[in-house]
Amino acid sequence: MTTLATDTGVGPLLRGWREQRRLSQLELALRADSSARHISFIETGRSRPSEEMILRLAEHLEVPVRERNALLLAAGYAPRFTESALDGRRLETLREGIGRLLAGYDPYPALVVDGSYTVVAANQGIGLLMAGLPEHLLAPPMNAMRITLHPEGLAPRIRNLREWRGHLLAQMERQIGLARSEALRSLYEEVAAYPLPQGAGDPEDREDPEPYPYFALPMRIEHDGRVLSFVSSISTFNTPMDVTVAELAIETFLPADPATVAYLQSLPTPRPTT
Repeated sequence: MTTLATDTGVGPLLRGWREQRRLSQLELALRADSSARHISFIETGRSRPSEEMILRLAEHLEVPVRERNALLLAAGYAPRFTESALDGRRLETLREGIGRLLAGYDPYPALVVDGSYTVVAANQGIGLLMAGLPEHLLAPPMNAMRITLHPEGLAPRIRNLREWRGHLLAQMERQIGLARSEALRSLYEEVAAYPLPQGAGDPEDREDPEPYPYFALPMRIEHDGRVLSFVSSISTFNTPMDVTVAELAIETFLPADPATVAYLQSLPTPRPTT
């Protein structure tokens, strides 16, 4: 998903990130314990920054780990961060830990996605919500945004689709602003163009006779003749040193009302796999 050309030179690339973050050269210099003059010399190519300076500036500019490698390459240095295969031996411990986390969260839904929202792992709670979806949406590689917003996916089941759709699209817009990913932008344009199912967002579909006082925007989704309500939380890994790990996100869905808790806890406990 790297989108920055390495033949542009590190100076213009750093300037692009700085301008995108709306920082002046002086503001960046103060944060990075440097000087505006030095930052100017780096951006114009009059000074070649060290590896450590590039990484320091990238840290303060919140440049994604993948793009930090691109900055190093543009300056003539070797990439600092590895990119391991998720199914490889190097990340075996990580996979096992994620598996235990997802299983422990059952019966509440939880999944793991990469930087383009491809589902790389999910628990049985997610399977419960996706039951009955068409095969073309469930065939690998599954994409969480397509499954949620596609008119043949979860969209017709989501009672507050307009609000939840707006939340998801805004989330993608923020990520595009941070990562400069053409693949992510293409996905955004695709799912934003999906037509809304007929009747989605009508007032009678958005409100219950006795609405529960939610503490965050819930996803209210129909399942087996009832409406379940969830609020989502997204977690990433702290200070990742691998591109693959840096782009993983764990999303958990917490029941937002007592009725949802009671229903999910009434389900048969899944047998552990061996």
